[in-house]
Amino acid sequence: MIEQRLQAQFAASIAAKQATQAQALPALARAAQALASALADGYKVLACGNGGSAADAQHFAAELTGRYERERPGLPGIALSVDTSALTAIGNDYGFDRVFAKQVDALGRSGDWLLAISTSGNSTNVIKAIEAAQARGLHVIALTGKSGGAIAKLLRTTDIELRAVSEVTARIQEVHILFLHCLCDAIDELLYPAP
Repeated sequence: MIEQRLQAQFAASIAAKQATQAQALPALARAAQALASALADGYKVLACGNGGSAADAQHFAAELTGRYERERPGLPGIALSVDTSALTAIGNDYGFDRVFAKQVDALGRSGDWLLAISTSGNSTNVIKAIEAAQARGLHVIALTGKSGGAIAKLLRTTDIELRAVSEVTARIQEVHILFLHCLCDAIDELLYPAP
């Protein structure tokens, strides 16, 4: 009985990835090229999200600064969810809604990218981070799910939405990690092609 349930989880994950691939591939390629170009020009990527999305932001930043699958110089990626002193000070003084936006104001500069992750597209602190990024001249890649939420409506034509085709949070998160691995692989290949 439990094996059937587990098999259904695999099937649902595969279906969500296939549905997303059919819609998201052009935007994913555009995001990869944009990030590679920015990183080559000395810009950085700031990443944020809540809960599992915070873990994904940290994962992506670690893949940039360390390595993904091939040896290469470190690339500047910063997860905005890892500094507990900043998070607690900003949360205490300005409210949890501003924990990422204040860091974007402090660390971001025009030409940098914000990788904003929200499975619902409605996380208030991620929305405020996007607004701060746009005000400072950063570009935005938003990883969303479901309808894209408020974030989808907030993005400019120069921003990029990578939306998982699913209504289920677990499936959205599984697609998001695939998006991030695709971006890492593409960045490596674009900047440091395999011989």
